[in-house]
Amino acid sequence: MPPSIRPARARPGQEPAGPPGPAPFVLYVEGPRDRDVLRIWCERHQPGSVEIVGQAVILGGRQPHRAVEHFRVVRDADPDARGLCVLDRDDAPAPEPASDEPGLELFTWGRRHLESYLLVAAALRRAGRDQKERFRLERFARDSLPPASDEPAWRRLDAKRLLERDGPLHRILGRPLPTGTIARSLRGDELHGDVLSLLGRLISAIRGAG
Repeated sequence: MPPSIRPARARPGQEPAGPPGPAPFVLYVEGPRDRDVLRIWCERHQPGSVEIVGQAVILGGRQPHRAVEHFRVVRDADPDARGLCVLDRDDAPAPEPASDEPGLELFTWGRRHLESYLLVAAALRRAGRDQKERFRLERFARDSLPPASDEPAWRRLDAKRLLERDGPLHRILGRPLPTGTIARSLRGDELHGDVLSLLGRLISAIRGAG
């Protein structure tokens, strides 16, 4: 059984060792950075889901078929299991349809990447170590990011390129700016509606499994 899966309840006809526990819930994410950012957001806004996020199954990229295959094994052990798979949209024109796998939901970001939701000008500025860095981050936001109200431009923005090692932000600061640092700088009223929707669905799915 994969280590990130909670032990499943006994099958019908088997004698359980004690009272049946909650049905398992599995969160699937593309990579460790997605998991860590989601965990930070949950710590502050949905604390009941922190443990689940920390145990997320890493897909190694945008591979929803791997989540489906893994989740089928989980449901074979417990038909009441629930799962949520969080995916970047990448270059697709629109989010893909819902999963056909019973118990497994797919959530696709409206913007290209999870990292898109970190690029809030005020949060970037707060992530700077000193006044000099904060000034550079403020200028970066002004020169490189779309207006907050221009959602079509945000949907096109390649946030991963901006945040990658040796990318624009790295060159401006002379060091990488960890996504976790930016995530911790975001205030509740700065979280995008897509983020709030994901956090709400995560809690709902966990409660449904339990």
